[in-house]
Amino acid sequence: MNQAVERIKNGLVTENPTFVQILGMCPTLAVTTSAINGIGMGLSTTVILIMSNLMIAALRNVIPNRVRIPAYIVIVASFVTIVDFLLQAYLPGLSESLGSYIKLIVVNCIILGRAEAYASKNKVLPSVFDGLGMGLGFTVGLTSIGIVREILGAGTIFGVTIPYYKPIGIFVLAPGAFIVLAFLIAVLNAGRLRKAKAEGTEAKLCRTEDCLHCSNASCGGRFIDFEAPEGVIGQTAVKKPEKKVEEKNEEQEVRTDE
Repeated sequence: MNQAVERIKNGLVTENPTFVQILGMCPTLAVTTSAINGIGMGLSTTVILIMSNLMIAALRNVIPNRVRIPAYIVIVASFVTIVDFLLQAYLPGLSESLGSYIKLIVVNCIILGRAEAYASKNKVLPSVFDGLGMGLGFTVGLTSIGIVREILGAGTIFGVTIPYYKPIGIFVLAPGAFIVLAFLIAVLNAGRLRKAKAEGTEAKLCRTEDCLHCSNASCGGRFIDFEAPEGVIGQTAVKKPEKKVEEKNEEQEVRTDE
């Protein structure tokens, strides 16, 4: 039970695919012109994440390592096709609004990323909850952006017109998506830093693990403090590798003098 809660919290907060890992930006910026579109896209992705994680985890010992990526794509494509047909049959309006972005879930980096990073290495139940957490985190991100863009750009909220408000058209266009996404990420990051400062842990901007296995794709090593004591912030490499080059040159000069 604790592991299930941890996986859901991980997807919603710790490694939120939209606001922390900055993944799935194509649908995030394209379909979030309204809150309904955001919810529809997010829930569709959630269903596909859960089902694909379940199937990949169940077959993790059967799928040959050499063809694992093609196998993942086939599994994901099967569930994407099912969800696409269901939307066309029962929610044709939403299906038309989302357009080809439902089909593009096949190559969504969130789906393939969780399949490769988690489902292929863990049992079925934890993988299902991992897909649920990541899907809900993606849904929350898309819905939040959609609500802000719909209110500011169209003057409505879930299709209901807001009286006495003049919409700002740029927010339903492509530049508005970037502006809203950047603003929400800035607000969330400011909140995290404020909380860390209040708890006296402001130095820990990075996990105590190496960058290769860190899930914070937006960091890229920028938050590592090389002056900090060993183990406090990340697993740092040699601070100034150029010193080694200088030492080698000095050794060569000494040898030539001898």
